[in-house]
Amino acid sequence: MQISLNPDWQTILSEELQKPYFNDLLQELEKEYQEFVCFPPKDLIFSAFNYCGFEEVKVVIIGQDPYHGDGEANGLCFSVNGEVKIPPSLRNIYREINDDLDSIFMPTSGNLEHWAKQGVLLLNAALTVRKDKPNSHKHLKWNLFTDAVIQKISDEKEHVVFLLWGAFAQKKGSKIDRNKHLVLESGHPSPMSANQGKWFGNKHFSKANTYLKTNDKSEIDWFL
Repeated sequence: MQISLNPDWQTILSEELQKPYFNDLLQELEKEYQEFVCFPPKDLIFSAFNYCGFEEVKVVIIGQDPYHGDGEANGLCFSVNGEVKIPPSLRNIYREINDDLDSIFMPTSGNLEHWAKQGVLLLNAALTVRKDKPNSHKHLKWNLFTDAVIQKISDEKEHVVFLLWGAFAQKKGSKIDRNKHLVLESGHPSPMSANQGKWFGNKHFSKANTYLKTNDKSEIDWFL
């Protein structure tokens, strides 16, 4: 499988892309996409990187794997194509934005490209999935690649905000250098976690912008 990756990411990840596991991953992906219906479409697998170059990264949000229903996944975590019904977790994200920023924000789209284009890396731990089978590409070693991405950002950038929602993301981000970056943790925005009081009120969106502004970076417009 050929990959289409933003040139600055190709440079920063050049060693990683040449490792044997990554070549094996691409070969296994080719088989998966031939034998099964998989998401997102091949040309959107690396969308998170192509919307948000390495130099532009200001915020990183870590998800688990893409949505697994027809027409949903677009390569950005928590994001769906514009014509798709907004998923429950994303509805809770929007609700927290409203509460946090004291706004009346009623988006009709779940497409988060607007965030990505401003420097929000919407990174799933696994970039692909089989239709109707969540976490089905865990065995493909995507975790090695995305761990390396997180480590590169932690090591080679400064003053990035990492939003780690839920135990999975917190474990994934456990090696981030917290002396150089802001790491904000809370429960996951899924209904189960949110309804247990672990999500709402985290104020991550205002905290992220305050930190960015303090470090002479432009704030994120969280409104679509």
